[in-house]
Amino acid sequence: MADAATLAASTPAADVVTELATAYRRVQDVESEIESVGEANVEAAADAYRNATRLLDNYEDSATGTGDFKAYLQFQNEFIALAEGLPEDALAAEAVQRASDRMDKRRLNESDFDYAREQIAAAAEAVDLLERREDAHGEYRQARHDAKARQDELEGEADRLRRVRELGGVDLETSLDPLREPVEAYNAAVREAFDAFRRTESARELFDVVAAAADRPLVGADRPPRDLAEYIQSAPAGHEPLSTLREYADYSPSKLEHYVDDPGALRTHVSVHQTYLNRLSPEPFLIAWPPAEAGILRARLQELAPLVRRLDVATDSEPSDSDADSESIEYHRRQLARLARTDDYDRRRQVAVADSELSDEEFDMLAAGRVGEELTAVEDGIAAIDTALKTYAVE
Repeated sequence: MADAATLAASTPAADVVTELATAYRRVQDVESEIESVGEANVEAAADAYRNATRLLDNYEDSATGTGDFKAYLQFQNEFIALAEGLPEDALAAEAVQRASDRMDKRRLNESDFDYAREQIAAAAEAVDLLERREDAHGEYRQARHDAKARQDELEGEADRLRRVRELGGVDLETSLDPLREPVEAYNAAVREAFDAFRRTESARELFDVVAAAADRPLVGADRPPRDLAEYIQSAPAGHEPLSTLREYADYSPSKLEHYVDDPGALRTHVSVHQTYLNRLSPEPFLIAWPPAEAGILRARLQELAPLVRRLDVATDSEPSDSDADSESIEYHRRQLARLARTDDYDRRRQVAVADSELSDEEFDMLAAGRVGEELTAVEDGIAAIDTALKTYAVE
């Protein structure tokens, strides 16, 4: 039976699965080497090598020749105890013992230390084994992380390709004009009316409309800051259009005294909230492109109805119960509401969604019929990584 890496060879997961398999085998190989000696014996040998090296480095000058006799005795006792404490099965136990035997005499010289270093070098293999194990496990953890990250990427890609396949099921040759034109006409009317309302109606009226829009979940306007709303509602300056108040906020205190009763209050409330006022736009009252599903669009248009009627007041056209006024927002709102009730709406909306979401590359993929093939390869890659994560699991 083929291993996980072979199964992944023709998928987008081939590289990470191969890296995981390689890292897994490195771990297995080094663990087998350690197991053949015994982990406790390897660790004991590594400790002995480190401790012996430390003793040789620390005492070579003081324990040789006619040096410090006390240092000589301390070194000799520690080195002999180190060798005697090393298990017989430990790596290089005999070599460490030979070094210890060489040190068991009345006087030591540099050649004794050189001999000891040559002997304990055999125990360095234990240190190397443990370091190789640590490195192998580190590489394995990284390989496993990379495999999971690639799996996440591929799952996202699979979702995208499924979406492309779904969108590709619509008739992309269908004209969008019967849907686009009513939406654009409504949005243009809203922008014009909102701009006129902001310039001509009182800030108090404008904030009333925005606050009412904030109370409607399908409209979702940002509610005006409380202190600013309270100022607009209570101060005489609130009867001025918002554009006028923002202009006042740039006046000098002496000039502003000629226009409002409390220049400090206006500058404090209006100037402080410039960020909110800059964001205040007709956006919450507009219909996005592509528009929402029929039921959601009808519900949103219903919530918008009383709001856009108030905005219509600021234009030359007064809203009426008839459809005679084709310039009013209400007229275009009704047109959209009627369109959302037609059998043709959902079909054209799906085309609009596909036209909006699909990139040129995705259109080309659909035209060439490659979506299914690429989706299969991605799904195979996901499955290959899943298999590899289970197959190459280190306990």
